[in-house]
Amino acid sequence: MFGGVFDPDSINKKVAEKEAATTAPGFWDNQEKAQRVMNDIKLLKGRVEPWKELIAAVNDMEALYELGEESKDESVEPELRQMYEDAKAKFDNQSILNLLSGEVDRSSAFLTIHSGAGGTEAEDWAYMLSRMYIRWAERRGFKMETVDMLEAEGGIKSITLQINGDYVYGYLKGEAGIHRLVRISPFDANARRHTSFSSVFVFPVLDDTIKVDIRPEDLRVDTYRSGGKGGQHVNKTDSAVRITHLPTGIVVQCQNERSQHANRLCAMKILTAKLYDLKQKEVENNLQNLKGEYKEIAWGSQIRTYTLNPFNLIKDHRTNLEEGNVQAVLDGDLDDFIYARLHQK
Repeated sequence: MFGGVFDPDSINKKVAEKEAATTAPGFWDNQEKAQRVMNDIKLLKGRVEPWKELIAAVNDMEALYELGEESKDESVEPELRQMYEDAKAKFDNQSILNLLSGEVDRSSAFLTIHSGAGGTEAEDWAYMLSRMYIRWAERRGFKMETVDMLEAEGGIKSITLQINGDYVYGYLKGEAGIHRLVRISPFDANARRHTSFSSVFVFPVLDDTIKVDIRPEDLRVDTYRSGGKGGQHVNKTDSAVRITHLPTGIVVQCQNERSQHANRLCAMKILTAKLYDLKQKEVENNLQNLKGEYKEIAWGSQIRTYTLNPFNLIKDHRTNLEEGNVQAVLDGDLDDFIYARLHQK
């Protein structure tokens, strides 16, 4: 939508075109389409206005600096330093947004976590990862809901979260892959060190401007009784829905909603997102294969290792970024890893 290079003149032109469209007769007859246009205007302005504010802030700093120089007044230095730190923080944030120029980067996201081999230990690691992403989303003020969850004795076997907000998919897409944990197991009476794996998948929540061809005859739909917590209704009706896309073998399910119809709609949204992601990856992989650089994400090719013993360290194996404050990251302080991956890509 925004292209690979930040072009304020181009964005201003798009804003003007979309604002002109809002005055056309019948614009508000289709409320859903009108709302999408208004959201586009808001997002486009959100790309330009902060840069205008930064330019104004730099001009203010220059004026204050010149005033201090002329009057030999060193008391302006603390204010200048604070102005600089504020401007730098805004600049860094806007620079990251400029990296989110993909077709669906601005979308909300489905995030799915599966525990790997290892039983209770791996199930606890999957739970820890889900908590990490939930805390990250809370820090940013994003809205969340649990679409599907398979609980286990040690934590969870799998969970799918829908995280809603601007650019959620753009931020989280680099988190997809295998995450490895090394620690002294709290479940081992002999206090031995264990290695656990969990896989993370991230898919965009698509709006109806992006079409994915799904034929009804390619789907197998099964209903079943939800197994999670949810009160008497969940346990007494076959409201949960599982959809299998036969050509690809992709299976999605939803049991969070109270009705079978709502769960089916939710499952179809996830399936559409996965099929879109599959198509995009096929294109990307073909290009990378031509370059001889493609490596499949699979067990044993983890993207990040979280070490809690014999030392505290998190290392991203793609960017080589390391962080010693493991607890802060597990509490949702993920931005350094997310930004490093975006800059690398």
